[in-house]
Amino acid sequence: MARYHIETYGCTSNRGETQQIEQALREGGHHPADGPESADVAILNTCTVLEKTERNMLARAKELDKETPADLVITGCMALAQGEEFQSADVDAEVLHWDDVPQYVLNGECPTITPDTETVLNGVVGILPIARGCMSDCSYCITKQATGRIESPSVEENVEKARALVHAGAKEIRITGQDTGVYGWDTNKGTSLLPELLDRICSDIDGDFRVRVGMANPKGLHGVREELAAVFAEHDELYNFIHAPVQSGSDDVLADMRRQHAVSEYLEVVETLDDHLDYWTLSTDFIVGFPTEEPADHEESMALLRETRPEKINVTRFSKRPGTDAADMKGLGGQTKKDRSKEMSEAKMELMAEAYEEMVGHTSSVLLVEDGTDESLVGYDEAYRQVVIADAQERGLEIGDTVDVEITSHNTVYAFGEPIERAQVAD
Repeated sequence: MARYHIETYGCTSNRGETQQIEQALREGGHHPADGPESADVAILNTCTVLEKTERNMLARAKELDKETPADLVITGCMALAQGEEFQSADVDAEVLHWDDVPQYVLNGECPTITPDTETVLNGVVGILPIARGCMSDCSYCITKQATGRIESPSVEENVEKARALVHAGAKEIRITGQDTGVYGWDTNKGTSLLPELLDRICSDIDGDFRVRVGMANPKGLHGVREELAAVFAEHDELYNFIHAPVQSGSDDVLADMRRQHAVSEYLEVVETLDDHLDYWTLSTDFIVGFPTEEPADHEESMALLRETRPEKINVTRFSKRPGTDAADMKGLGGQTKKDRSKEMSEAKMELMAEAYEEMVGHTSSVLLVEDGTDESLVGYDEAYRQVVIADAQERGLEIGDTVDVEITSHNTVYAFGEPIERAQVAD
């Protein structure tokens, strides 16, 4: 049986693909190696969202080609969208679709599930890719060349995958996809099945766990915003968190980006969640310096940022990606993009600091999911805001515990929590 080494770059959805590859390899009797030097096969799961990312992927592929004595397999978004780049860089590797990696490694062998075969988790976090692909045709996006149109497994199939993660010990399930908001559009006549899936996961699976919903474009969310908000309000298992990338506050720029949604639809999604939830987190993305973005368009983005006040914001300078329509547009100057990015990033930090400042003095229920520095542990509260407990391990707390804390302070992008001692009941 083979020993494998696998590395993953990019989004949570890509990490979910890796978990599925690993699960298939484990069920085939294969085991992880200590590193690429001792592996029979090395697998590189790539990202290509930005030009810098592409350069990093090529560099890492060359390193692995030298470090690995046996086979190198390259998969992921760059492999599917720009697979020829690895050959041009003289990387000796097999370039494969995610689905083809396990069979290539298994080499036709029948799966051999052994007693030590377990569902692959990242600590207490299980990643559940609910679909692959999207329904968008964004003019700047290279990822769609890798993933294609939406392909949605049934609700029942995804519920069973979630149940397997919980039974394996997952305390947090991260729902992922290129666009979770359009899950089911291909099988349900253009209507999202996301609310039904979330309701079923929370209602049908026994256990103590929480669920985070990954990136969902505003267009997919808009049509089911009322149903989705009601599901969030009903189930405590769901983090009150939505990542809805708006990308621009200008309808003109959104049209040039071919983003499918209008600013008004994004606002209606936010307003609906505001109506149903007292405490929740809005996460969004902005692209600054798109080729057709005029100064007035940028100001509209700044105004939208201040109006909706998201607690988590990803700011990206526009980067031309090969093979996309936006790559043929005349770009803005680098200094213009730098200045707009700086202005938005400064506003972002102010908004995030204000959001965490408002948490101070309040009580939160925090699920601990990862190690911090020294004796600290890191977790997330009901709205998926990051909370650090500085002396958690000294207090006997462990990853996977859920603890009530009082928020005592913050550090702009995360809060500090003090565990609340539960009153002891007299014998």
